[in-house]
Amino acid sequence: MPVSSMTGFARKNGECTFGKVVYNWFFEIKSVNGKSLDVKIKQPVWLEALNSPFKSLAAKYFNRGCVSVFLEVKASGGVQKVNINTDLLTQLSDAAVSLWETYGDKIQKPSASELLGIRGVADVEDVCLSEDEQSELEKKLLADFEEVCKALRQDRINEGEKISQALLDIVAKIGKIVQKVESISQSMQKNLKDRLLQHIQELLGAENQISEDRLAQEVVFYVTRADIQEEVDRLKAHLKTAEELLNSNEPVGRRLDFLCQELNREANTTCSKSSDIVLTNLGMELKTLIEQLREQVQNME
Repeated sequence: MPVSSMTGFARKNGECTFGKVVYNWFFEIKSVNGKSLDVKIKQPVWLEALNSPFKSLAAKYFNRGCVSVFLEVKASGGVQKVNINTDLLTQLSDAAVSLWETYGDKIQKPSASELLGIRGVADVEDVCLSEDEQSELEKKLLADFEEVCKALRQDRINEGEKISQALLDIVAKIGKIVQKVESISQSMQKNLKDRLLQHIQELLGAENQISEDRLAQEVVFYVTRADIQEEVDRLKAHLKTAEELLNSNEPVGRRLDFLCQELNREANTTCSKSSDIVLTNLGMELKTLIEQLREQVQNME
């Protein structure tokens, strides 16, 4: 699967007919960033059995992201049946009439519509499906859900292509900074040597005798402090890996996030070893670009 974003949106309408009853529905599905796959579904209560199959289908097309699914189903054309709880209605009617007879000057005369509107008095029974019809409707809904998942995946891929190009541009910019860092690092070798010789001469010119061990320690300190070639090599290796991942056809979000951490670690070490203002500024610019890279990577699946 091509490099994909975790954000996207899709919608699909559907319809089927059983006799004179027409069922219309629509799916809305959207996804945002998430560390793992989290599918939340809102659907009619009488279709709760589809909850698990919906989630299984979503897992087939997505690896990461918070996916929200909304399904609405409406029936039309059938004859609805009204059930009235006559016992409850009688009790409420007797109580209402009694109150009106007692406090008629303070309350209004009770009406039939008000009594029927009380919860539990009247219930409208929707058109019922047979077992075979229910099964057929569920199959159609599952088929449409798979189609809307495909549409969401394509939307995420389209967004992923844009993000991928942005990431490649940032990686290229980081690569140019690393080249400058490497160039300065190499030119610093002569400056390092000159400063080291000067320091040694100052130590040897002092009244106190300086041991060879002390001189060796000074040499090691300066060399270790200024040598950033290992950091440069690792930065270049990480950038090469990032380019390979962005040109692959697999989910790469987690691996790119890890690479950003490694890049940032090498940039921090480079800054800490720097004794040159130009190199320090390049290191800060490097950290800024890596942060931009990390922010974009958070959107990748």
